[in-house]
Amino acid sequence: MHLDHPETFPQRHTYDRRTRPDGTRRALRVGLGGPVGSGKTATVAALCRALRDRLSIAVVTNDIYTREDADFLLRNAVLPAERITAVETGACPHTAIRDDISANLEAVEELEDRTGPLDLILVESGGDNLTATFSSGLVDAQVFVIDVAAGDDIPRKGGPGVTKADLLVVNKTDLAPYVGSDLAAMARDAKAQRGGLPVAFTSLTAPDGVRPVADWVLERLAAWTAPVPA
Repeated sequence: MHLDHPETFPQRHTYDRRTRPDGTRRALRVGLGGPVGSGKTATVAALCRALRDRLSIAVVTNDIYTREDADFLLRNAVLPAERITAVETGACPHTAIRDDISANLEAVEELEDRTGPLDLILVESGGDNLTATFSSGLVDAQVFVIDVAAGDDIPRKGGPGVTKADLLVVNKTDLAPYVGSDLAAMARDAKAQRGGLPVAFTSLTAPDGVRPVADWVLERLAAWTAPVPA
């Protein structure tokens, strides 16, 4: 074999994890985690409303023994009922998104089989602590949602959810004056903890308040659907 004759090498085949077993493009999977009450489900609902007219979307929610988050989305009619499914983890929801992801993977694949082709699947964890992370085998990008009412020291405390998520969302900014939270300090601390990773400040009570998150999702989806370099 001569190194100066590249035609002697077999063609390289690049594995593309964006495809399904049948060769079709699978949906971008975005996981949303964060502490109880931070506004994860409200963020999912707002994203569905903002993007459902231009994207084909489905949602998987995680709760320990109930379907409460899925029922909230169904009551608010953010998507057709067949596009929303619930996983009852039976234990800490964190384990179902990081350690044993089988139930969530099954739910995601069933949604794509039933309602596909899909552009986007949102996987919402149940209430987590600051150590929450999603398995890369389950989602392609991670969003971590905190809120100002929990204290403006949360970004400074760090933890994998705050420091490593692809997007950190600081929610309920409209409450800052009433709970004594310093948004400038939260922005400064988040930047120090996250380096160049993005941070979005949201108030879902404002018109189009989820727009910073929706724009980020659209950017991720554009990258996801771009052709793979040869």
